[in-house]
Amino acid sequence: MRPQRPLIARSRPASVAGGVVAAALAWSAVLSPAQAATARTAAAARTVAASRPATAAARAPAGVHAAGADLVNAATGRRLWSRGLNTERPIASITKVMTALVVIRAGRLTRKIRISPAVVSYVVEHNGSSAGLRAGDILTAHQLLVGLLLPSGNDAAFALAGAYGPGWRAFVRKMNATARALGLRHTHFANFDGLPWPTEYTTYSTPRDLVALGRAAMRLAAFRDIVGQRTHYLAATPQHHAYFWTNRNQLLGSYAGAFGIKTGFTHGAGYSLLFEARRHGRTLIGVVLDSSATDPTAPFTAARRLLNWGFAVLAAVRA
Repeated sequence: MRPQRPLIARSRPASVAGGVVAAALAWSAVLSPAQAATARTAAAARTVAASRPATAAARAPAGVHAAGADLVNAATGRRLWSRGLNTERPIASITKVMTALVVIRAGRLTRKIRISPAVVSYVVEHNGSSAGLRAGDILTAHQLLVGLLLPSGNDAAFALAGAYGPGWRAFVRKMNATARALGLRHTHFANFDGLPWPTEYTTYSTPRDLVALGRAAMRLAAFRDIVGQRTHYLAATPQHHAYFWTNRNQLLGSYAGAFGIKTGFTHGAGYSLLFEARRHGRTLIGVVLDSSATDPTAPFTAARRLLNWGFAVLAAVRA
């Protein structure tokens, strides 16, 4: 495991600070000796202040309970803070971000997919989260993506993997090939939904890799549109039943500016969250892994604390 990356937070770039000094020295040429000395002292003070974080508290966020975490400026890729950045951990249903990415990149989101009895029995067998799909219904790939990402439907994941593999084994190979293409060196997928099979730890990733995956997914308009929805109602048609899906991401609607991304939980992974939020023209993306084994609200609390801290750091940098 590589050493933890240090916090990168400055209240003003060095080049700007240097410009302050240069300007002060140039101006001092036309001032009296006393005025020039005052100007040089003030410029030096501003230079020292520019090299420090805005406050001592800005050096690290407080009260973030997570075994692994990462927080990044989504626009620039600049890392603000991390914990266990390259430590491989099970990621549960955050896996479905890659499932969606592979499907959306493949295209043809209007293609129709029939829900087989095997899709329904798969969820029953594994007792996993479900979109409540009915055998015999025909839905589009886009509709299944909503069922995949909002209620974290393992049945939707099975249906999409079968259609886009074709077959789930071929689909998982595509997931791993995409991970390699994205440079996710510490990520491996054993299945298409993050359920703990064949074992709890055979699908895994790291905070660094998951933020990179999240950034890639959020560049896709179809993905962004889905993960930003709090609820989605699909009216019944002759081809399918009615469905109502609620997003498991509790940041939506409770944290100003939040608009993604994906929750996850298994006993091995703990409660985890990949998230993104925007405020005042600045966007942060981050992840918390294994925030708690028992408290489903823990990753949302950790994410709020990280985001509040991160936005404060960015505000200090631009001040």
